[in-house]
Amino acid sequence: MRSIKLLALILTVFGVQSAFAQQKSLEKIWETTEGIHVPESVLYHEATDRLYVSLIGQGGTDKGEIAILLPDGTVEDPHWITGLNAPKGLAIHKGLLYIADVTKIIVVDIVTSNIIDELPVEGAVFLNDVTVDDTGVVYISDTRLNKIYQLRNGKVTLYLDNVPSVNGLKYHKGNLLALAGKEFWSIDATKKVTVFTKGFEQGGDGLEPLSNGDFLVTCWPGLIYHVTANGVIHKIQDVQGKMNTADLGYNPKAGVIYIPTFNSNSVIAYKLK
Repeated sequence: MRSIKLLALILTVFGVQSAFAQQKSLEKIWETTEGIHVPESVLYHEATDRLYVSLIGQGGTDKGEIAILLPDGTVEDPHWITGLNAPKGLAIHKGLLYIADVTKIIVVDIVTSNIIDELPVEGAVFLNDVTVDDTGVVYISDTRLNKIYQLRNGKVTLYLDNVPSVNGLKYHKGNLLALAGKEFWSIDATKKVTVFTKGFEQGGDGLEPLSNGDFLVTCWPGLIYHVTANGVIHKIQDVQGKMNTADLGYNPKAGVIYIPTFNSNSVIAYKLK
């Protein structure tokens, strides 16, 4: 016991939190059984207490829609928004849902369920994730072009180039966090890039911050990681070859994560322990 405590102290002194002290685990709560087809992204919204799920369609680049789930896994509306073009990342700001939809950004009023804007992104090939900062500026990744775009005051412009295989985005405490291939970047207001951590087995997909400063990261082929506040990576699920783990959602009050399984056609809720 004394040796374990000593090792923990040494790791803490050198800025590394021990795996046995910090390791997270997942306990399955529920899984949807019908009404969900190729889910790519899940967004939990506290104000409405609903899960918004992007369904990209069988082709991957056409026939998409947004479904709504209740927190217990009940599919409230499998066809809430239809006629989309393989929607992926989702973000909500002041009652507006922003959707990354291959080559354009779709804006939906979540109260009326109306599409209020469709903004083409010139030159875009594969828009993937989306996040919004505190002032309402929207950031969108294009994974195949290695670019991050910015939507400000109704105008889309290039924000940052040469971000390799960029996918998951999250605005967090003044910085834009990005999953760039197998690396986790932090981008400040001056566009200075810091590699926060790296070493994921596959390219990152979903990214969610935890209240204690840690993060959760998913990789589409079937990996879920817990990343500590100082960048130590712990793999907490590996289901590669069995199902996908795409762009996760997170309910911080309940401590529950929601995993879209993509080709397995379901959403799974796990209690984070």
